[in-house]
Amino acid sequence: MSGFNKVILMGRLTRNPELRFTPKGTPVASFGLAVSRRFKQDDELKEEVTFVDNVVFGKQAEHCGQYLKKGSAVVVEGRLQQRRWETEDGQKRSKHEIVAQTVTFLPNTTRDSSPDQPSGEGASHGAPVPEHDDNELDPEEVAA
Repeated sequence: MSGFNKVILMGRLTRNPELRFTPKGTPVASFGLAVSRRFKQDDELKEEVTFVDNVVFGKQAEHCGQYLKKGSAVVVEGRLQQRRWETEDGQKRSKHEIVAQTVTFLPNTTRDSSPDQPSGEGASHGAPVPEHDDNELDPEEVAA
């Protein structure tokens, strides 16, 4: 039986995107996303925040590195991936992250928007990322 792996998240960047390049020259941007959920519990409004790591490849990675900054609002569509690696001292590590297929920039609703920050109709750089062999990268290769 085949599975289905699709994730759609809307939130704000927790840090500026980090733009790197693979040894083959493919742009790779990584950023954290804070996704909040508000709910009512016992007549009290509560908020729960989930932090999710994201990685995007190709031209969209370059756009993210150029236009996004900490606090930018985006919609990320992609797939969930688990990366596994071993540290230098032999400890096994793993983490889940979203491999973005599209990153759509949302209008900046904060008061201190800069002129470099895209907003409004032209802000979407959400063209799909073509399927790419480098989406399955070794953590050591991405750090290069």
